[in-house]
Amino acid sequence: MDEIVKAALAKWPNVPDCYGWLGLDARGNWYLRDDQAQTAGTFASAVPGAKGALLCHEKLIDFIQRNYASDAVGQWFFQNGPQRVYVELQATPFIWRIHADHSVTAHTTAPARVQRCVLDELGRVYLETDLGFGLVHTQDVLLAAQAVEEGLWVPQEMNSDSLPQRFGYSMRPCAPALSRSALA
Repeated sequence: MDEIVKAALAKWPNVPDCYGWLGLDARGNWYLRDDQAQTAGTFASAVPGAKGALLCHEKLIDFIQRNYASDAVGQWFFQNGPQRVYVELQATPFIWRIHADHSVTAHTTAPARVQRCVLDELGRVYLETDLGFGLVHTQDVLLAAQAVEEGLWVPQEMNSDSLPQRFGYSMRPCAPALSRSALA
């Protein structure tokens, strides 16, 4: 986490969390989801306009990726100064890029060590790593297949619907329910 973010957290510890405004797609792209996008549907839906606007500003993307983490219940967020901005996921918390030597990096550019390879019912390839769980980028599936053929990874078949619970992540974070006493 950036030092400026840590300082903002210390200065303003009670800033409310933000939900629904940021999404990560299955190719590792970030989307800003304004009110119109949120009204159109969930981030993972195929509804036109529901994804929102693709972020293209490199410094903003780098800032998001340096300050990307998860909470105790597997909800992923971007710590934006004192405010936690929760991320809706189209697929998984990480999108893996595989290199010719079969090394792996996250969409955040962080290097990762593969611990397990997973194949779902649609043939999508996932990796569990020391950083967490994620989907292999579509452009790198051939490299994943080569790693399997070379015996570096042995895929385990799993149903895609079971992955969030099994690997402890939330596709669509939501604010905790307020108790009646908090509302009074």
